[in-house]
Amino acid sequence: QVQLVESGGGSVQSGGSLRLSCALSGGDYGDFTFAWFRQTLGKEREVVASIDDDDWTSYSESVKDRFIISQDTPKKTLYLQMNNLKSEDSSTYFCAAAPRRLTAIQALNLGAPAFEIWGRGTQVTVSS
Repeated sequence: QVQLVESGGGSVQSGGSLRLSCALSGGDYGDFTFAWFRQTLGKEREVVASIDDDDWTSYSESVKDRFIISQDTPKKTLYLQMNNLKSEDSSTYFCAAAPRRLTAIQALNLGAPAFEIWGRGTQVTVSS
């Protein structure tokens, strides 16, 4: 069974940094396209960043130039480096995998409907 497990969430002050990790188990990392999403209570799940198998990346405007998505294929792990965090970044962050090869831009534009495998999420709280 393919599973994703996130880690690295926590509480940080505004302007601080956090690094999220997402480990894949039970599948071949190269069979998927990966992305990070976030969801705040009462709001729709939004895509934050995506990465394809050529390591091209794509970001939502709200996190561009602050967040960096990366991956370590041999370790089957996806990362999200979050810098200059703002209170509006407080949310539950999910990693997700689409079971087909997409470009990073395609993955960002398609959003949640293209992704079939989800982690349970990790909470990020940014205090001002």
